Order: sequence, then structure tokens, then C-alpha cells
Amino acid sequence: MAISLITRFFKLAENDTTIQREISGGITTFMTMAYIIFVQPVVMNAAGIDLEAAMVATCVSSALATFIMGLVANYPVALAPAMGHNFFFTYTVVLTLGYSWQQALGAVFISGVLFVLLSGVGLRERLLNEVPATLKHAIAVGIGLLIAVVGLEWSGIVVANPGTLVGMGKLNAPPVLLSLFGLTVMAILLALGVRAAVLVGIGATLIVALFTGMARFEGVVSGVPSIAPSLLKLDILGALQAGMVPIIFIFFFLALFDTVGTLIGVSQEAGLLRADGTLPRAREALLSDATGTSLGALLGTSTVTSYIESAAGVSAGARTGLANMVTGLLLLLSMFFAPLVRMIGGGVQYGQGLRLYPIVAPALIIVGCFMIKNVRRIAWDDFGESIPAFLTIMIMPLTFSITEGIAFGFISYTLLKAVQGKIRQVPVLISVFALLFIVRYVFLLK
Repeated sequence: MAISLITRFFKLAENDTTIQREISGGITTFMTMAYIIFVQPVVMNAAGIDLEAAMVATCVSSALATFIMGLVANYPVALAPAMGHNFFFTYTVVLTLGYSWQQALGAVFISGVLFVLLSGVGLRERLLNEVPATLKHAIAVGIGLLIAVVGLEWSGIVVANPGTLVGMGKLNAPPVLLSLFGLTVMAILLALGVRAAVLVGIGATLIVALFTGMARFEGVVSGVPSIAPSLLKLDILGALQAGMVPIIFIFFFLALFDTVGTLIGVSQEAGLLRADGTLPRAREALLSDATGTSLGALLGTSTVTSYIESAAGVSAGARTGLANMVTGLLLLLSMFFAPLVRMIGGGVQYGQGLRLYPIVAPALIIVGCFMIKNVRRIAWDDFGESIPAFLTIMIMPLTFSITEGIAFGFISYTLLKAVQGKIRQVPVLISVFALLFIVRYVFLLK
């Protein structure tokens, strides 16, 4: 009876799949995205959020959003805190602009509420079309480079240099060698087609760290840590001040592209797109994603969005939301592995005041590699397109700010299109924000 209900609810026959394939696909998706369970707490901790609370928030918000996507939209698309969004949260909003992590969570929550409202009336899909494809791809590449730069710094491979801003670190230093080992393992496994390469690489690096004394064994399984340090700690009123408006927009903006791009990519892999290129139940999928973002902010983590790693689960046979039930359950079970998070995310003290994260750092470098592939989609022969893309890509990692990269991209795109006599090709949204960014820079220079 239960099997029959599951088969009918998730429409397994209509999607030409079986319970066994869905289970296999759900496990595969979890294995390819599980690195976020270890990376996200470290990034959130840098903003001031308790490490273990951030881990629980990551697991619970990811699981709930994944369940909602599977039940409401019946898609095999898992969700979790997005790489890139978390770095914007920590390194731009908190560490650079000086807002509290509570205010940053408030901004994430507000952007999530906007997602829900706009998804419900279908405006979110239309807004996506306002931003030129060139800038969409450039933003993805720029964020990827920013993540990779952080990984290189956390590994000690790249260090500060007074003469050139950055330089090569001491490659024979133990933490750096550990990072290089992890990076090598991940690269080899990826080259061999191993889907869980990043997760396996993190595990292998942890084992070496334990044997060399760069990590201290604290156990594997424990009770679920308290989420109290981050639960409902968001500051919504603090996020409503005028200076936070561009931040809310960027949280909204980034999630908008990530979600739709991921849904299209995974749907193409699964054969779910219609002949005209439209996605059935797109509104339900976008609403699920938007709900996940709001839930994540309430629990204490940055923007939750659809994961492109779900494509690995689709390749393994997943076609319906039943796979999401499997992935979500595994995400919840991950909460019992807090000792692993402490060992992986604790870092290694090296030099005077320098703390490296050699176990996590290789994963960031690899994620940067994943994201940079979008550079091939930019029209490099058209300077009205390529120069804004180039500025967006370069400014993000060099200023450690996603905001500044987007600002330079929007301003230069509007200016060059106007010079080319193609100002009508510039969407109103881009022109308005280009003007707002210019006004912002004028006030910053005073």
C-alpha cells in the first residue's frame, strides 16, 4: 500500500522511473553536494555565527527546502546554502561593509520574502530576462574567481605581499602541503569521473591531517548541537535601513540567476523541458526555492538555493521529487556528525596571527573551477559586451566584493551601449541600477 501511494504521488510511471532509481539518484546528489555541510559553517563562522549552530542550520534548512521542492514541484533538485552567496554575506556585507551578521540574515530573509511574492505572481521569471546574458555569465565567473582566491588564501598557497598585493606562500609549510595534497586528490578524482570527488578529497585530507597532528581527533558521531546561537537571531528592522537596500537587491539578484540557471540545467539533463523550452511547474519550483531562502535566514544561514550538483543525481536515474526525500533525509542525518565539522573547520594556526583552513580550502579552489566555465559563453568579439564582462570578472576577486563587480559591470555596460548607439538594448533595470551605483560612488568619494 505504501509503495503504491509513493508511486502514484510522485508519478514514477509517468516519469519512466522506479523507487530504486530514485533512491540511487538521491544518494548520488547528496554525495556530490555534501561538501557544503563542512564548508558553510566555516564561512558563516568567519562572519561571527557559531560554527556548530551554522552546521545545524545548514543541514535543517537544506533538508526542509529539498523536501519542499520534491513535494510541491516533484523535481529531483536539491537545495542548500549557495556558494558565492555565503561569501557575499560574510566578506562583503559583514567584514567589508561592517553590518552585523544578524542584519545580513535580515536582508536574506527580506529577499526570500520578495522571492515568495514575486514567484507567486510570475514576475520572477520575467525579471530574470532583464539582465543581459553576458552579465549573468560574468557574474558567475567573477564569484567563482572570488571563491577560488579565498581558497588559495585559506590554503596558504597565496599570501599577502606588500610590493605586489599578493604573492606565493611557502609551499613547503605543512598546512600548505596538506592543502596541495587535498587539491591533488580532488583533481585526480574529478579527472577520473568520480562524482563525490570533493567530499572524498575532504575526507582524505582530514585523515592526513589527523596523522600529521594538524587536526585533533574529536570523534565522529555525537548528539545534535544546539541551533540556539543562530535560531531567529536575524535583525529584520536593522536590514530595512537605506544602506541595506542594494544588499537586499544583490541577494535577490544572485539567487534569481542561480535558481533559474540550475533548474534549466538539471531539467535539460533529466529531459523535463517541454519542446518549446519551457519548464513545467516552474512557478512551484521557484516558490520552493524562495521558501528555502526564508527558512534558512530564520534558522541562521545565508541564501538557500537550487544546487547544480543535482544533475549528478539525475544522471544516476533520479526523475522525481522522491529522490529529494532521500537527499533530504541524509542531510538531516548529517547533523549527528558535528565532531567532523569541528575537525574539518577548526583550522590550523600558522605564523603570527594567521589561521589557515587546509582541509576546506581545496574544495573552494575546485568550486571556483566549476564556476569559471561560464566564461566561454561571453561574446568576447563585441567590446560592448566583453569589456563589462571583463570588469565584472576582475573587480570581484580583486576587491573581495561581489557588489563592486556588479556595479562596474552595470555601469560600463550602460555606457558602452550608449556610445554604440544601442541604448535601447539596455534593460531599464540595468540603467536604473547603473545610475544608483554611480550616485553611490559619488557619495563614497566625498
